[in-house]
Amino acid sequence: MLERADTLNNQAILLAKDGQYTDAIACLRRAIHIDRNNYLVWYNLGITYRDAGEMNDALVALRNALKISPQREDVAETLAVHLFNMNKMDEAFTVCQEALDFHPLSEKLWNVMGVLNFNTNDFRAASECFEMAITLDPYYGDALLNLRDTYNELKQKSAAEIIQLKLLEMGIKD
Repeated sequence: MLERADTLNNQAILLAKDGQYTDAIACLRRAIHIDRNNYLVWYNLGITYRDAGEMNDALVALRNALKISPQREDVAETLAVHLFNMNKMDEAFTVCQEALDFHPLSEKLWNVMGVLNFNTNDFRAASECFEMAITLDPYYGDALLNLRDTYNELKQKSAAEIIQLKLLEMGIKD
């Protein structure tokens, strides 16, 4: 029976869920050998490498996934966060901005852009990003938490208190 990329991908996901990263990576590499232009296999390879602690290999795989499918919001978000975690801020900003060009109504991408701005101490830009995220999804807990923290950095205590009340109403405590 011939191996198929989608079957190997599914098998790899199950292996990775069980923490069998080496076997999962082997399945995904075989799947890529079968179908080099399958963004999903590259994406899952990147996630699996990341979970296995192989950050540079994860970066290569995630970049390949985005190159194959630049319009995928989930791939761009994952790559931007991964770049942030590797302290590659310039590239993280670029990936996030390009993804926002495709998906200007993505609350998740606006939140990531806010996190990038927050961590470069551009609190004004961060607040604008988090505000956009909660405009798009008023119940987006991560963006609300981030906005509250940003308002605190900006010394906007009353605004931070309003956000804190909303978080408590939603049952979110930190």
